[in-house]
This record gives sequence, structure tokens and C-alpha cells, in this order.
Amino acid sequence: MNPPGSRRFSKGFLRVVDANLNRAREGLRVCEEVARFVWLDVSLTRRCQRLRYALTRSAEALPLRGLLSCRDSIRDVGSPGRRGPGRAHRGLPDLLLANVRRVEESLRVLEEFSRCLSVSKARAFGELRFKVYDLEQNLLSKRTSLRDR
Repeated sequence: MNPPGSRRFSKGFLRVVDANLNRAREGLRVCEEVARFVWLDVSLTRRCQRLRYALTRSAEALPLRGLLSCRDSIRDVGSPGRRGPGRAHRGLPDLLLANVRRVEESLRVLEEFSRCLSVSKARAFGELRFKVYDLEQNLLSKRTSLRDR
């Protein structure tokens, strides 16, 4: 039996985890920037920060070595240069919704892949995902109330 943290995972497995950790952190940062600089909302800014820090702590608790060394942006078949220009955001509400959804999706992937490590690690990502669902409601209600003014 291998000691905890000594299991070896494929490069592909590590790339999935790395990409989704980055995607979730980046999406939370976009939400944080809207709350901070556009809405000047201290409470929502801090919530986004706390979620981002919690994600970082959960990632650091994963018994995985070599995430960064497995990154291969140049040959990534889904990189922006290979998939085309993408869709433009139709304004701030669209940008905000796209980013909160990418966080939710990334946390779901992390939750599922973490099940290969331990149920408690998967549970931590699941709990974060549900906190982001709650954040999404707050962000979208804030967006609606500001648009109505």
C-alpha cells in the first residue's frame, strides 16, 4: 500500500486539475474585480476574496506534486488560438455571469477528480461550489438592482 500522497497520477489527470484550479481562481478574480472597482462593494469583494483563498487552501491540501510541470499550454488543443476568437461579452452582466459559471463548472470538475484522492477533498470542493452558487445569486441580484436605478 502506498503512503498518502505517494500515488502517481497521469500527466492528463494533473493537467485537468491544474487547468480547473486556474480557471476557478481566474473566474473568482473577475467577479472580485467587478465587486471592488465597478460596484465599490466591500462585502461582495471580501466574499469573492475569501472564496478564492479557500480554493487556494483546498488546492494546497491536495496530495499532488508536479501540477505546474505538467502544464503544456503550447500543445493544448483547447487553447484560445486553436479554438478561434470565442464569443464577445454583451456587457458587464454577461461578463459577470460567464465568469461565475466558469467557477462553478471548474469546481465541479475539481470535486469529481478529487474523488480519486479522497472523499473529504472532494467534499471541500463541493462545499465551495455551493458557496459560489450563493455568491452567484448575490452578484446577479446586485447587478439587477444597479441596472434598475
